[in-house]
Amino acid sequence: MFLVTGATGDIGKRVVRKLRKEETPVRSFVRLSSRYGELEHRGSEIFIGDLREQRDIDKACQGVKYIISAHGSGGDALALDYRANIELIDRAKDVGVEHFVFISVLGADRGYEDAPVFKAKREVEKYLQSSGLNYTILRPAGLASNLLPLAERFEQTGIYLLVGDRQSRTSIISTDDLALMAVDAVSNADARNQIFAVGGPEVLKREDIPQIFSRVYKREPVIINPPLAVVDGLRTAIGLFNADAQKAIGTFRTLLDNEFFCTPAEIERLESVYKIKLETLESFIKRYVGSAD
Repeated sequence: MFLVTGATGDIGKRVVRKLRKEETPVRSFVRLSSRYGELEHRGSEIFIGDLREQRDIDKACQGVKYIISAHGSGGDALALDYRANIELIDRAKDVGVEHFVFISVLGADRGYEDAPVFKAKREVEKYLQSSGLNYTILRPAGLASNLLPLAERFEQTGIYLLVGDRQSRTSIISTDDLALMAVDAVSNADARNQIFAVGGPEVLKREDIPQIFSRVYKREPVIINPPLAVVDGLRTAIGLFNADAQKAIGTFRTLLDNEFFCTPAEIERLESVYKIKLETLESFIKRYVGSAD
């Protein structure tokens, strides 16, 4: 039995789809307010709970052989990115889990002081490494699925909002490829007790993304490119009323102000260990939203 947290999220739902396609038993940890009908339809066991509640984590872990932690924080990095994962790791040890897969973030080890999510992920990585559990840590640079709403908006308007440096480099991973790696990691000896930088097969500049949309939809992009100072102004203003939201924007700003891409050697390692040909961003977009043909 697999336990998947964040099972209704972009990564988690694809993990569940892959497991159920192989008829593997899986328990999906979901919130009552989330849309989990698809997971139930695919034959996943549904566990309704709150990752901020220790008793829910205790119950969810019973009888579990593998855990894939794919949940995000929703702005509460301390409770969800940090404490919930620490609790999951502790319960995994108690119940004899054989392998723990943790979805982290590329750059978690760079020490970004203004990014609570990065800091929380790094502390969880270290805790997992010292736990005695078999583990695999996947650090995605950016998810292709996060760009689908932007692609759909571009189809309607032709407008692409690009905040900050247009030349900043990134490696966007197909979210389906990431889900495949997460599932395969538990049975892949070369992935055991390893950390992987995870990105797509090409290093893109941020300005390349609207050009990809342009090719998919066959329309010229209108790129709106405000400076990063706009985010700084927004962050300062929000901080006057909501300190927690200000901290969350700190993570967003870190993502905008830094490069997150994989080297050719890191990509070669991924393809070698997982025996796959990584999908390009353009291919992913075409599969999900189609083209104008």
